[in-house]
Amino acid sequence: MRRWLSAVVLLALGAPLSPVRAQDVPKDYPNKPVRVIASSSAGGISDIFIRVLGDELQKKWGQPLVVDNRPGGAFNIGARACADAPPDGYTICILPSDILQYNRFLFKNLSYDMFKDLEPVTLLFFLTQVMAVSADLHVSTFDELAALSKAKPGTLSYSAPAVPHQIFLEDWKARTGADIVRIPFRGGGEAVNGMLTGTTPVAFFGIGNLIAYLRAGTIKGIAVDASKRSPLFPDIPTLKEVIAAEEVTQADFAIWAPKGTPKALIKKVRDDMAAIGNEPSFRDKYLVQRGLDPQFSTPEYFADYLQKSRAIAEVAAKKGNLQPQ
Repeated sequence: MRRWLSAVVLLALGAPLSPVRAQDVPKDYPNKPVRVIASSSAGGISDIFIRVLGDELQKKWGQPLVVDNRPGGAFNIGARACADAPPDGYTICILPSDILQYNRFLFKNLSYDMFKDLEPVTLLFFLTQVMAVSADLHVSTFDELAALSKAKPGTLSYSAPAVPHQIFLEDWKARTGADIVRIPFRGGGEAVNGMLTGTTPVAFFGIGNLIAYLRAGTIKGIAVDASKRSPLFPDIPTLKEVIAAEEVTQADFAIWAPKGTPKALIKKVRDDMAAIGNEPSFRDKYLVQRGLDPQFSTPEYFADYLQKSRAIAEVAAKKGNLQPQ
C-alpha cells in the first residue's frame, strides 16, 4: 500500500517513475536538412571542404548539409550568426578558431564571445603554413634571409595573412635586425604572384597554395609552422627545428554549434564526421594532398586545445602590442 501511495504522489507531482534519458540522440536525427554556417565565401578552403564532407554525411544521414555562407568582418559575421542560431542540432558552423582567438584583441566591441556563445564540436584540420621565398633570392634559411635583407636594406618585403605569423616575423626582425617590410595581405592570388614576380618575394602562407611552385623549384620553403614536417614536403623543416621561437598558433578550421546544443547531438556530429574524415582515401585526397593536417578531435580535446591556444594568443597579442579598433 505504501508503494502504491508513493507512486500516486509522484504522479500527482508530475515526477517520472523512471529516469529521463535526456542525452539520447533522437532515432530520427536528423529528420530534416542541417544548416552549416560557413564564415568564408563560396570557393574558399573551408567552403569546398564542408561541401565534400556534406556529400558523404548525406549518405549516412539521408539529409543534406545546406551551406549558408556568411563571409566578411574577419570571420565575425559568421561567428555571430552561429551564436544567434537555435541550439537544436540543426545548425552547425565551420569557423577558424585561431582567428577568433585573435579577434578578441583586435575588435573593441565583438557581438559574441567564442567561449560563452559557441560549443566546440571538432577541430577539423590545421592549414600548414610555410615560410617561403622566391627562388631568385637564393636563400634557404632564416639566417641567410636576414643577412640578405641587411645587405640590401629597404628592398625586401613579405606578406602573411595570419596575425600570429605577422607577430612572429616582426619579433624575428627585432631579434635579428632583418630589414624586411610587411605588405598588407590582399589575397592568395596576389601573394603567389608577388612571390613569382619578386615584388613581395617572402611570404608565410598556406602550403596548399604553393604546392606546384614548391615542386617546380620556383619557390623555396624555409620552414613549416606545424608540429611535424609536411608529408608533401618532408625536406622542409619545422619552425622548432630551425629557429628558437615561442609557439605559433596554427591556422585551422573547426566545427562549432550554438551554445546549448545537446551534448549527445554534438557527439554524433563529431563521430560521424570523424568516421568519414579518417577513412584513408578521403583523408588523403581531400586533406593531406591539399596541404591540410587532419585532426577530427573529440569535443573535449577541442575545448582543451582552445584553452591552450588562448594562452598562446594572449602572449602573442601582448608581444605584438595588438590594439583593438
